[in-house]
Amino acid sequence: MSAPNDAAKTAQPARDALLWIELLLRQFPELLAELAPAHHSPSAPPPAAVRPTAPAPGRTRAEREEALRAEQLHGLTPSGPSTAPLRLHVSDAVRDITDGVVELDEAVHDRLRLPRPRRAQVAGRLLRVAALLGRAADDPLLVEHIRDEARRMARRCTRALGAAEPVVRVSGRCPWCDSVSLRALPARRAVLCVNPACRCTDQDCDCRTDPAHRHAWGVGEWARLAAESGADLAELTGSATDTADREVRR
Repeated sequence: MSAPNDAAKTAQPARDALLWIELLLRQFPELLAELAPAHHSPSAPPPAAVRPTAPAPGRTRAEREEALRAEQLHGLTPSGPSTAPLRLHVSDAVRDITDGVVELDEAVHDRLRLPRPRRAQVAGRLLRVAALLGRAADDPLLVEHIRDEARRMARRCTRALGAAEPVVRVSGRCPWCDSVSLRALPARRAVLCVNPACRCTDQDCDCRTDPAHRHAWGVGEWARLAAESGADLAELTGSATDTADREVRR
């Protein structure tokens, strides 16, 4: 009698995992393009001969070593002239996602007692994991792990590309300023008031002293927030859920 319930528990995580994987498949090439050297137009004049120069004084040894590692790991070089500093946050994201996809691919094969997966590029490994979601459906822990890792890497990719964090409007009025300014930030699992004039009575809250700070409610405070703001708790929880559907629609 428990089999249908077990299937229902894994259906949504498996669906979310597939959506996060699809999002990562779409965005990861964009991340690689951030590091790829720019291509000259065929109509552009040929570049002048480059003379050997000393390393730029503004580029540190750590940055040069990071550039070398990125080139060795991913076959990439910093865009622009060779003296331009590498965008380290992009390089870090590429390396983190690449390593994470390899580890996920190997973990899924190991959990399903399959032979060690063959080496492949990030896209190939992600497609391989997606193809195994059906077999992983009998293992709730495995499905949730795939979903969580795919979500983490997709969110890391989104941040590195400079996309704005999703914000969801929440019904009800702020208990402190009585304005309809409550917003959920799914990635942070928090709800905050975006009214710049809002100030709470908590002596330890930075909204009292920092104009850029906004009072926020964590997950543990949502039931009380719903009661005080007139919001529906189920709607509040749903709005603050970090879902792949919301990211895909953006």
